[in-house]
Order: sequence, then C-alpha cells, then structure tokens
Amino acid sequence: MTPARQKALTAVLATSVIAGMLGLTAAAVPLYRLFCQVTGYGGTTQRADRAPDQIREQTIKIRFNADTAEGLPWSFAPATREIEVRIGEQTLAFYRAHNRAARPITGTATFNVTPAKAGPYFSKIDCFCFTEQVLAPDQSADLPVSFFVDPAILDDPDTKDLQSITLSYTFFPRDEQADPEAADDRPAS
Repeated sequence: MTPARQKALTAVLATSVIAGMLGLTAAAVPLYRLFCQVTGYGGTTQRADRAPDQIREQTIKIRFNADTAEGLPWSFAPATREIEVRIGEQTLAFYRAHNRAARPITGTATFNVTPAKAGPYFSKIDCFCFTEQVLAPDQSADLPVSFFVDPAILDDPDTKDLQSITLSYTFFPRDEQADPEAADDRPAS
C-alpha cells in the first residue's frame, strides 16, 4: 500500500470514528431519558393516560418541593406543601410561578421524586414539566400536575415501608436567557 493510500485510509477511518462518536453523543440524552422513564431510575416518574380503576384504602403522603435555578428571577412554590392521597387515586396539585423581572422570561421545569425507589410507581397524567412557560413582567401562573401512585407499590417489598414521596420541580431559564448578567432582571415596579 502506498503512503498516499495509507493517509487516505487513515483519514476515512478517523472521520468515521468521529462521526460515530458524534452520533452516539447526540443519541445519549434521548436514550438515557427513555431508560429513566421505563425503569424509574433516579426518581424519574412514569407517564399515564389515566389513573387505574383500582383505588386502595391505603394512603401515602405526597410532599411538594420547588426550586429555581440561578439566573431565573422567578419565585416558584407549591400551593400546598403536603397532602395525603389514596393509592391509585388521581390527584391534582398546583405550583405557582411568578416572574419578578421587568421583562418576559421563559422557563422550563424538570422533575424527580424521592426516594428514587418510588419513581416507577409515581405516574403523571398531565404536567407542566418540559414545556416552556412564558411569564410577562410581574405575571403569575398556577401550574397543575395530575398524578397517581400506582397500586403496584404495595406489592414491592422495597417500598412496603414507604410513608411519603416528595415530588420536586426545578425551573431553569431557557438556554439563551441563562446568563443573568446579560439580562435586565430588575424587579418589575
């Protein structure tokens, strides 16, 4: 093989390896998200179209937590800190977001439940997470989440002693707004 041919083959192989690595990088986030949704790994909740027909007499406390990431001039809190729900019963809870900035701000929320072993049994029917929320200056919004705790939680030996589940949301500024020094985030008057 001639040196020119070896260089061309090396270039093709290197380009193929780089392209393959970029493809794997692009697929990593959606594949990881799918893995977490299927397994409940890391407190990832499940999605459902409707609550089960079976509602149990047993109850569990659901605690609500809310945080905002640095650079998001919002106040964000659950309407209620804690409720007790029957296992399998569809429940509606609300969070309230308020834009304290003097300009419109777009935010997106992520979520998880703790303890992580509750993730496979905590199912959301409808949620504001991963949906951009745009709030005008001094605007507030009530953000609903409809959920249930799957009755199968009672059959899992790892969750039999579970007394409470915490549903936690964190709001982040949309990427192009993430630099707090570049934005005019003075409180609205």
